Amino acid sequence: MKPMVILTGPTAAGKTDLSIALAKAVNGAVISADSMQVYKKMDIGTAKIMPEEMDGVEHYLVDELDPKEEFHVARFKEMAGKALEQIYAKGQIPIIVGGTGFYIQALLYDIQFTDTEKDETYRKELEAFAVANGSQALHDRLAQVDPESAAAIHKNNRKRVIRALEYYKETGEPISVHNRRERNRKSPYNFVYFVLTHQRDILYERINHRVDLMIKQGLVDEVQKLKEEGLDRSMVSMQGLGYKEILSYLDGEISLEEAIYLLKRDTRHFAKRQLTWFGRERDVITIEKQKYKDEEEILSYMLDIMKKRGIIC
Repeated sequence: MKPMVILTGPTAAGKTDLSIALAKAVNGAVISADSMQVYKKMDIGTAKIMPEEMDGVEHYLVDELDPKEEFHVARFKEMAGKALEQIYAKGQIPIIVGGTGFYIQALLYDIQFTDTEKDETYRKELEAFAVANGSQALHDRLAQVDPESAAAIHKNNRKRVIRALEYYKETGEPISVHNRRERNRKSPYNFVYFVLTHQRDILYERINHRVDLMIKQGLVDEVQKLKEEGLDRSMVSMQGLGYKEILSYLDGEISLEEAIYLLKRDTRHFAKRQLTWFGRERDVITIEKQKYKDEEEILSYMLDIMKKRGIIC
């Protein structure tokens, strides 16, 4: 079984710096499991790692796609699979870093995605229904046929809500049942799954500080440039945190102060959902930062576990 290391956790927990230290210690390369950092020209709002911060560590799935392209779990799995081949060919250890839990799960357990027929008519009907009645009404339709998926998918994530409704119509089976079946698969990797976190009040403080820093670094200008290139909120990339809120400001719907407030609030809510997701995952090792004196101690702890699991000598 080939080795794999996962380093995940809620946004603003400090995964990036730790991942660089870990990769340098074990001859590793990083695969980003972030649904937004894959996009070019979207640097500030995604808190993307910059080349100078990589410190010579090779990164995959960072700055690879145009913002007009769709990025979803099936595409992530395909791209990450190719990256794994390259990393193993170089004799390195892949370190999967990011906070998109579903992406990590799909790669770790080699989850297979259905290739059912796409009913464009039904999809357009659902999209029109959402425009006419709102995201909540669409989400309510999902809750009627698949309450488990409705609980897991945020009402504003229209694409996933629509996909779940499409799957139910195509197969007669809730997509949550399919996902649960796939989750019970055994991983083909010799893996260790670290979840880095912080006590809640410190984490929220870090999130608020990060948002303030993004504004100072020029998030508004970044979104303005993307808007001028023809990107709008119908695109997957522009539905990400930081982009949809600033778009609402640029479109004159809310003030900048309101946009910043919403971004901080929604990022905190997102971090809370991430913690819930990782808390349900199998075989995770939670690292609570406040229990360690510094990053070196955390790294030492991680390396000890990796030795015990036979991932490193």
